[in-house]
Amino acid sequence: QVQLVESGGGLVQAGGSLRLSCVASGTIFRIGTMIWYRQAPGKQRELVATNRGSTYYADSVKGRFTISRDDAKNTVYLQMNSLQPEDTGVYYCNLRVWGTRLTFSDYWGQGTQVTVSS
Repeated sequence: QVQLVESGGGLVQAGGSLRLSCVASGTIFRIGTMIWYRQAPGKQRELVATNRGSTYYADSVKGRFTISRDDAKNTVYLQMNSLQPEDTGVYYCNLRVWGTRLTFSDYWGQGTQVTVSS
């Protein structure tokens, strides 16, 4: 009943910036925990950032990436600055979406490719 659509990926030179968006549609009371993951070629999927509990960022992106949300638009964001080639990968959002005040489900976006050239 809820779909997540990611956008904002693309090709960027090292030092550039991108903002990824994850838009939820369907039956949405509120968006709770949000998580961004990424998977680079030849690497395991890694957690990039989340707002569960206190805001957390992987050491590799700390100081460069920021998670945020716009509740009016049911959208979460990952702002990525000072991008480096090692940031290349497919980025996925994972959101806990409350359909009512008493029920929730977790959903995945389809992924968006980020490629950073040197």
